[in-house]
Amino acid sequence: MAENVVLSRPEFVREVVADAYGVVEKPLTRWEKLYHNGALRKAVLLALLAAAWQIYATALNNPLLFPKFSETFAAFYAGIVDGVLLTRAGFSIKVLLQGYVIGLALAALLTALAITSRIGNDLLETLTSMFNPLPAIALLPLALIWFGLGNASLVFVLVHSVLWAVALNTHSGFLSVSQTMRMVGRNYGLSGPRYVAQILMPAAFPSILTGMKIGWAFAWRTLIAAELVFGVSSGTGGLGWFIYENKNQLEIANVFAGLFSVIIIGLIVENLVFQTVEKRTVRRWGMQS
Repeated sequence: MAENVVLSRPEFVREVVADAYGVVEKPLTRWEKLYHNGALRKAVLLALLAAAWQIYATALNNPLLFPKFSETFAAFYAGIVDGVLLTRAGFSIKVLLQGYVIGLALAALLTALAITSRIGNDLLETLTSMFNPLPAIALLPLALIWFGLGNASLVFVLVHSVLWAVALNTHSGFLSVSQTMRMVGRNYGLSGPRYVAQILMPAAFPSILTGMKIGWAFAWRTLIAAELVFGVSSGTGGLGWFIYENKNQLEIANVFAGLFSVIIIGLIVENLVFQTVEKRTVRRWGMQS
């Protein structure tokens, strides 16, 4: 019987290094750690914008035309301390939430009709084509005639701002759900509200969330614009009316402080509210990187 012969190939050299050294990792430098911090990057960009603002206003040297950032921040701080800006912001947010919630409810109703019947689908497409291009502020005269000077008029134009953007994106999201997902739901015996809640809504949620973001942005801009025109209700008003009042009194620093408040509220809603919802839903479900 021939003995087993092990032939060696000296031209091939194999070394096992993983067991000896483990996983080789390169630690990030301090600069790389700072650069990968999204909040820090945005803070630096805001600081640069504030510095550019201060430099330009100093060179212009005309507080009635363009106040310095330091003057605007001082007016903003004073408005926070004496409670004026907080009161006006609270009034605006309260009215905004009323219109936003009603708009979301109506959008959900129209979308539900659209996905359950052809007539509902035709109705949504027709109404969206008619009213989505129509600016909400253009309905201001009708709102004044129908509802008078008060919160009802503001809520009416806010509902118009929210309704069509949310309904359009939600309907598009439902239509983009793959047939595989639909068949999975049918195979599990889902139908009606359970089918919508467990299959269509999770699959279409990225589009729904996008519509909610767009609806929020449209509503916030519409509210400030509407308050600039008829924002007083029961002796008070929101941030838009605060800006208008101070413009008439030539308190330009306060005008910029009001605009600053509008921007800050927008940043808070976008970076805290919507991003938190997105992280706990869309990104957690693996629908977005």
